[in-house]
Amino acid sequence: MTGSRPVTVNTAFSVCPHDCPSACPLVVEIPEPGRIGRVHGGDMAYTEGVICAKVARYAERVHHPERLTTPLKRVGPKGEGRFAPISWDEALDEIAARFKQAANSLGPQTVWPYFYAGTMGHVQQSAINRLRRIMGYSEQAKTICSTAAGTGWMAGTGAKWGVDPREIPESDLIVIWGANPAATQVHLMGLISQARKARGAKLVVVDPYRTPTAEKADQHLSLRPGTDGALACAMMHVMFRDGLADRAYMARYTDCPERLERHLESRTPQWAAAITGLSADEIEAFARLYGSTKRSYLRSGYGYSRSRNGSVNLHAVSCLPAVSGAWQYKGGGAVQSMGGVFDLKRSLLDGLDVPAPKVRILDMSRIGPVLTHDPRDLAGGPPVTAMLVQNSNPADVAPDSTLVRQGLARDDLFLAVHEQFMTETARFADIVLPATTSMEHADLYTSYGHTFLQVAKPVIAPVGESRANHRMIADLALRLGAIHPGFEMDAWEMIDQVLVASDLPGADELHVLGGLDCAKVFEDAHFLSGFGHEDGRFRFAPEWGMEGLPELPDHLAVTDEADEAHPFRLITPPSRHFLNTSFTEMPTSRTQAGRPTALVHTGDCAALGLAEGDLVAIGNAKAEIIVHVKPTSGIARGVVAVEGIWPSEFFAGGKGVNHLTSAEPALPGGGAVFHDTKVWLKQVEPS
Repeated sequence: MTGSRPVTVNTAFSVCPHDCPSACPLVVEIPEPGRIGRVHGGDMAYTEGVICAKVARYAERVHHPERLTTPLKRVGPKGEGRFAPISWDEALDEIAARFKQAANSLGPQTVWPYFYAGTMGHVQQSAINRLRRIMGYSEQAKTICSTAAGTGWMAGTGAKWGVDPREIPESDLIVIWGANPAATQVHLMGLISQARKARGAKLVVVDPYRTPTAEKADQHLSLRPGTDGALACAMMHVMFRDGLADRAYMARYTDCPERLERHLESRTPQWAAAITGLSADEIEAFARLYGSTKRSYLRSGYGYSRSRNGSVNLHAVSCLPAVSGAWQYKGGGAVQSMGGVFDLKRSLLDGLDVPAPKVRILDMSRIGPVLTHDPRDLAGGPPVTAMLVQNSNPADVAPDSTLVRQGLARDDLFLAVHEQFMTETARFADIVLPATTSMEHADLYTSYGHTFLQVAKPVIAPVGESRANHRMIADLALRLGAIHPGFEMDAWEMIDQVLVASDLPGADELHVLGGLDCAKVFEDAHFLSGFGHEDGRFRFAPEWGMEGLPELPDHLAVTDEADEAHPFRLITPPSRHFLNTSFTEMPTSRTQAGRPTALVHTGDCAALGLAEGDLVAIGNAKAEIIVHVKPTSGIARGVVAVEGIWPSEFFAGGKGVNHLTSAEPALPGGGAVFHDTKVWLKQVEPS
């Protein structure tokens, strides 16, 4: 990470666009027109001038020699990556013609615009939604990241916010559950450090392996993947049993505390130990520490939600501060996402002022089954025969890569990809369009880790012939006959109108301010004015909306459990040097990340005859990948972790980690289950 510092060259202000909780303000050096230099952290009460190292060297990415700078047309087989340059007019004319041809043949729902969070800026990210709505193309369920976590959090709280992390310096206990902020949210670690120095606060980390955050913790609970709900239930059992539950708080603010207590009588630490792999003593100690510390701050991450039972697990964990009453105290309570503090009116962004056509919703996490004609996913509609992909790289990022690539390789699928680099997905495209980076366009930014609303202008001109998402969609809309006021505006004008419609300062004023703090007052942030449900109460008994889920917090045994043929559970946590497949093209990030590596417990390595640096095959019924192994004592037995989404070319066998993961959804509302995969391990002789 790096902090802000005086600079002597010309500078401009920007905002980091990447899918990270921090949405950092940036000060960008401009050593000469059209080029950026070193990037520094800007002033903000949350980020305090600190940014991660990979964004500090963002010039490596913006001015990378392999950056796409001109439209391309495929001249070889799909996936081979052979293209010839064409003009923007030729490219857009062909995309429009192919979309019209597909819609005329099978109806507009045969076209599927596909996107996600390659940029978190609302104008550039949402343009594709406006086109989709006006043209009647298939809708997209945006499940790949936060759906399972959001479902679990909302089940209890009913609102998408929590306690402002700036209260952490007032905490006496910080629990990081299923997150690794030392690698993915450095600012949180600074706040934790303040609490530890000023108050002697304790840090507890719950995670299946010893992350850089866990290395700094006072206690690390290395539980089996998918067993978080059992741990939370046993903790609440202890809190009720030992008089650490705040019964007065629950009577006022929760739905059924007496029923919960009866339910938890059998959820003992011994019961949870058999499920989680933790000892009963570890569970007892953590439960007593948490229950007796009123100023306890629980930061719920996304990692443990990426399991078939992820939403149920996250709801169980979110019950902890409701049982302890921690919500009442400064520095107490919990947060999963702060995204709900921003009240933006999205009609202009998403075209919501246009009547909604009745179209099917296709699950983006199940792009493999969708593109290979699984009838469960096509919802009675036509096959997908035309796509536009922005801000996403599903060939590497989506689950079940083998099926995804099989679908992308179909000769009857027309694929256009708008990208900054020749990703694995772009290699399957018929038309590839060069996209700008955030340094080259304007946008509007919220955050899910803090409460500051920000805007940014371009700091350099577009590199080569690259065009921003907003402009590219407007140019395509003109050819398709799609009419909407948003297509007539430039990005800055749209930002201004969205802000004004939301009763907020306009774009120019917000730019001068450097950001607007949208934090809620203490009573609302801590839900002392009521939780988000109609009755104002936290729900121990959520309304899941489907049969088969537990009525109260519990362990839901629906995961891809290890068996004799597949004795290991695979998790795929992020690398601190990448962000999904973003930054994998940067030489420094690659050098620092090293190579794809499997972290395996030293005892498991000994049993398999594996030493550090050996090649190991990891496989299941879907595929087999080959990586180098690193023995470690900092991971649960029977668990293997492969960090980061490396492009497939970096794996010895040419297949990346998501060839192993399943496209089955989390229950009940969907979500990718990247950390819920049973596998076998076998030693491989180097060739």
